[in-house]
Amino acid sequence: MAAHKEVLSNKMYIFCEGAKTEPLYISSYIEEFAKNKSKVIFIPKTRKNTPVQLVDEAINKKNSKESVDGDVFWVVYDRESVVKYPRAKHKEAWDKANKNGINVAISNVCFEFWVLLHFEEVTQPYSSFLDLMSNSNLKEKLKAVGIKDYDKGSDELYFRIRKGIENARKRADRVNKSIILSSKKGSEEYDYSPYTKVHNLLDAIDKF
Repeated sequence: MAAHKEVLSNKMYIFCEGAKTEPLYISSYIEEFAKNKSKVIFIPKTRKNTPVQLVDEAINKKNSKESVDGDVFWVVYDRESVVKYPRAKHKEAWDKANKNGINVAISNVCFEFWVLLHFEEVTQPYSSFLDLMSNSNLKEKLKAVGIKDYDKGSDELYFRIRKGIENARKRADRVNKSIILSSKKGSEEYDYSPYTKVHNLLDAIDKF
């Protein structure tokens, strides 16, 4: 009698630029909406914090002996200010990701734009994290839900804003479409501002 071949479950790996904010938000989302998948969706700890490094790490994982056909790989990172991270570096990360089948959930200018969309629809671009925090309504909105001093490593952020997730998804979709239509020809996703694909990652988690 032939032995049964073990069927390996496919896995999803999500590599995050942020050490706390993004992993905490995503892991909390998985815990609430995809708990049955928590054993096959991983957010590996990484010290890498640039788009190119994260993409390289995802590629290395994809090419490792631990990975099998059908595994899914995402990287989550911010556009950041042009001064901090030039366009050429984003193009390098983007091209590598596309060539190697790595999904990218980019936010422009930062993950906090996705957080802001939990409260309101905004099409104004921001040049940096500090610009967004200083010139948007985010601080005020967070105070209204009990977060007086925003801490990027807060483990309560997700639970304070979770009721706005579905609205954030709809707003992100509308904003992205609007920004794409108004952007100059030849623009890539890292050029669109403001812009976020965090909702696409959440959709992928739901469907996995």
